[in-house]
Amino acid sequence: MFKLAALPLAALILSANAQAADIDVNLGSTERVTRLFAYPNNCNVICFRDWTLEQTVEHYLTQSVQRDGYDEAKVSVKRDNDTVYANISGVPKSYGQPLTALLKAGDLAYDGATKLNNDKKWAYDWYLFLPLGMALENRKSVELLHFPPDYSLTQAQDYLESATTDRWATLLTVNGIAADQTPAYQTIIDIAPIAAPSNAGSTLAGLYSYFNDYQTTMVTQVTQTASGAALPMVAFGAPVRDWIKTQYGQTVNVLGLATITPTGGVKVPVLGSNHPSYIWYAADPESYDGDQAKADAAGLKVMGQDLTAACWQAGMGSKPNTDPTQQLNQCTQTWQVTQKEQTCELFYTSIRKLSPDDAAKKCATPPVKSQLQQLKVPMPLPAEAV
Repeated sequence: MFKLAALPLAALILSANAQAADIDVNLGSTERVTRLFAYPNNCNVICFRDWTLEQTVEHYLTQSVQRDGYDEAKVSVKRDNDTVYANISGVPKSYGQPLTALLKAGDLAYDGATKLNNDKKWAYDWYLFLPLGMALENRKSVELLHFPPDYSLTQAQDYLESATTDRWATLLTVNGIAADQTPAYQTIIDIAPIAAPSNAGSTLAGLYSYFNDYQTTMVTQVTQTASGAALPMVAFGAPVRDWIKTQYGQTVNVLGLATITPTGGVKVPVLGSNHPSYIWYAADPESYDGDQAKADAAGLKVMGQDLTAACWQAGMGSKPNTDPTQQLNQCTQTWQVTQKEQTCELFYTSIRKLSPDDAAKKCATPPVKSQLQQLKVPMPLPAEAV
């Protein structure tokens, strides 16, 4: 690894200038920007945030530049007649390209949603919601998910603010990723670009084909860097893993590996995972007729799987040339064998809300220690939540 201090002064100046461009991006007509940025994000006579269209776009683009690591970048959005422009300073000159590509994919999502509505299959409480505010350039890995919860749009105006994404960010930090770096690992593609109530999963089943063009375009765009290198992807939840099977012909079970080729020559490693929120269902005693011991055993199993998946994502994202199978084996050994006690303690602190001391005591009891020996042994679980 070279040291930045060893670079000639001229090279440093060139590097700084390359990162300090002032670019203008044509976002399209007012009508297009209004629908692609879900504007207004939450207005029912009274607006939850009384923002203009320009302020809304500035909000999401500011999230993107910050998550790309351009802390000094500034975003200004203006309208000239009926065209909306974003001026972004302090970013590379090429920064407008992934933004333009995202919006072009968004047009495909809008077309799919329009057809869905014309076919009388759109629900009154759904919102078209693109993955706005993601890192556009400095991505480390990709997360393929089902759909965003409605409150991420209407309340948070932040695609990465939800119980699902928060839990997974925590698992990434446990696996060595700094908290302020987790957004670079959580570039999300939802196979249904619809912000909907959290219980809408079953309703969305069977509607994914309306968004085929959008889905495949996004996967092609997001799973490779500007240089053409492939980024690792985690497929979360049964509907998403089924979609991988349908779209790319690859079976991806929980902690199963596959390789897809979204575009010529780009081989994307894909790991199957539980949905990040599945653990709350799997560990619910009501799923086992009130049997707390069975619920704990299932929860421990899922926690081991989730920590393993997050470990793989962290490792592959930070060292992309690593062999995917080798990385998975290493992570499995870590969280389901050598550090299974920590897996146990993380389950009891994060899911059962015990104190660290009480969690350690719980994990030292003979019944739980016996369960830990079974972490790598398949066991029946309730049907996976979506």
